[in-house]
Amino acid sequence: MTLFKDLALIEPIQRALAGEGYVEPTPIQRQAIPHLLEGRDLLGIAQTGTGKTAAFALPILDALTRTSRRPQPKGARALVLTPTRELAIQIEESFRAYGRHLKLSRAVIFGGVGHQPQVNALARGVDILVATPGRLLDLMQQGHLSLDRLEIFVLDEADRMLDMGFIHDVKRVLKALPRDRQTLLFSATMPDDIARLAAGMLTDPVRVEVTPVATTAERISQSVMFVEKDDKRPLLAHVLKDPAMTRVIVFTRTKHGANRVAEHLTKAGIGAEAIHGNKSQTARQRAIAGFRSGAIRVLVATDIAARGIDIDGVSHVVNFDLPNVPETYVHRIGRTARAGADGIAVSFCDREERAYLRDIEKLIRQKVPVVEDHPFRSAHTGAAPVAAATAQPARQGRGAQAPAAKPARRTQGHTDDKPQARRRRRRAPRRVEQGASHGA
Repeated sequence: MTLFKDLALIEPIQRALAGEGYVEPTPIQRQAIPHLLEGRDLLGIAQTGTGKTAAFALPILDALTRTSRRPQPKGARALVLTPTRELAIQIEESFRAYGRHLKLSRAVIFGGVGHQPQVNALARGVDILVATPGRLLDLMQQGHLSLDRLEIFVLDEADRMLDMGFIHDVKRVLKALPRDRQTLLFSATMPDDIARLAAGMLTDPVRVEVTPVATTAERISQSVMFVEKDDKRPLLAHVLKDPAMTRVIVFTRTKHGANRVAEHLTKAGIGAEAIHGNKSQTARQRAIAGFRSGAIRVLVATDIAARGIDIDGVSHVVNFDLPNVPETYVHRIGRTARAGADGIAVSFCDREERAYLRDIEKLIRQKVPVVEDHPFRSAHTGAAPVAAATAQPARQGRGAQAPAAKPARRTQGHTDDKPQARRRRRRAPRRVEQGASHGA
C-alpha cells in the first residue's frame, strides 16, 4: 500500500498533509505525483471528486519550492486554468492548505468582480496563479500579466472548457506560454477536440486514467420517483421533511427553474439558495459559504454553476429535472458520497423525461429503483422504463460501466452554458482504476 509518506514530497508538504488527515493517496494521486515530481507532462482522465486537485497541486508546490526562483513582476511561475469561478476559488484554497508551511505567493483571478484588486495582486508577480480564461486574457491584453517565463501550466476540466465555449480562449493562452514548460491536462472525458488539443500541447505525456464517467460511486443509493411536472415542487418540499437530508444539492435544468425552486422552498420554511450563471459572484460565493457552513440546508443549482463545487458532507442529491445528457447524471450524483461517506441520490421523473431515464439506465447498466410510496405519485406509470418497484433505494453495484454501443440520440434541452456553447457526446475512457476519493 502506497502512503503519502512514501511519496518524495518535501517535509513541509508532508506536514501539511498530516495536518489535513491525509494518509493514503487516491489512485490518481498515487499514479500522477511520482511522474510530475520528475517533471513529466501528464494527461489525466479524471472527474471532480477523484482527488485530482491534490494530484497536481502537491508536485507543483514541491517543484516551485525546490527551484527557489522569484516570480518576475506581473508574472507567474505556475498557472492553473479552470472554467468556473467556484472551481478557481477552491483550487486556490487547496494550494493554500497544502502550502501553508511554504513561502510561496498565490493569486486567483476571475470575472464578475473588480479588476483592481487582481491587478494589485499580480504587480509584484506570484508563484501560483489560478484563473478563468476570460479575465486572464483581459489582464494579459491590458499589460498587467506576462506568462513568458511560466514554468508549469495546468489545464483543468478541459472538456468543460469545450462545453462552455472557452476552447479558443485556451488556445490564445497557449500561444503566450514559453515552449520550455511542464504541462498538465485534466479532463473527465476525451472528445476528439480535446484529444487534438492534448496532442498539440503535451510532450511525451504520461497518461493516467481513473473513475470513468459511466461508473457511478459505489456508495451512492439511487432511486426515482414518478411525478407529474406540476407536482415536482410540492414533492420536493415533502421529501425534504426527512431530517436525514441534512445537506442537499438540488439540480434543475435551467436558471429560471433554479430560482423558482429556491423561492418555493423558502416560502415553505426550508433554507435554500439558488446558484447559476446570472447570479453575481458575491451572491454565489455567499450561497456556497452558507451551504458549506450549514447555515443553508439546500443549494439549488444548474449544472454549469455546480461544476467544481466539491463540498464534503452532502447527504443527498436531488435531480429535480433529469438531465438530457446521461453522463451529466453521473457527475451530479457524484456530489455526494465524498471522502468515504455514503450518499443518496433521488430523481424526479415526469412523463416527458422517461427517455432521459432510459438513457441513464443504459449508461450505468442498471435499473434505478422506483419509490412508489409518495403522495404525488404519477398515475402515468404503466410505461415506466424500469423494473419492479421498491420503496427503498437500492445500493449501487460495483464497477458498472457503459455498454459498448453508443447511446440513442437525445434531444437537446436548456443548459446554463453560454449561448455559443455546444453539447458534445462523451465517451467513457478505456482504462479504468477505481478508488475512493479524498484530498481535493
